[in-house]
Amino acid sequence: MNMMTQKQFDANKANSLFGGVKTDEGKETSRMNALKHGLLSSHVLLDDESEEELATLENNIKAQLLPVGEFELILTDRITSSIWRLKRSIKIESSLMEYEHNDFDMYDQEFSNAKQKKRNQHAKLIKNDLTERLMRYETSIERGMFRALHELQRMQAVRNGEKISAPMAIDVDIKSKE
Repeated sequence: MNMMTQKQFDANKANSLFGGVKTDEGKETSRMNALKHGLLSSHVLLDDESEEELATLENNIKAQLLPVGEFELILTDRITSSIWRLKRSIKIESSLMEYEHNDFDMYDQEFSNAKQKKRNQHAKLIKNDLTERLMRYETSIERGMFRALHELQRMQAVRNGEKISAPMAIDVDIKSKE
């Protein structure tokens, strides 16, 4: 690996002063540049979502789970965040289904030639890939939500003086023996 010369270092440092976002407004906008669907976003609330709805959900979850202490509050926030993201994924899934229903039916009726039908088949495959990816995101979010919920329940049981057993891992073999 080549080391950078002092001249290159100085040039990079001088060039860095000219680029990049400078204003607070620009920085706020650019932080969302890579956001596509928001399911994996570090921000729970996106621009088009209701802060009031999220606060109501958070209050309802806290009222139901009754967290005590910082760690239980963190787990409760994680559960709330997961539920919010799952609701978002349902909206995305609905949009995908609506897109497929409206656009593909229209294209199939308007264009009867084989080339256009082939394009529509490719578009359906892409849509199916998006749907499969969305389902994986949903599964991952759901798994994290239940993991947080189970840990919260274990912590609350210990706090209440209940004796709890360690989590169990089960090895399942699905091979058939003939």
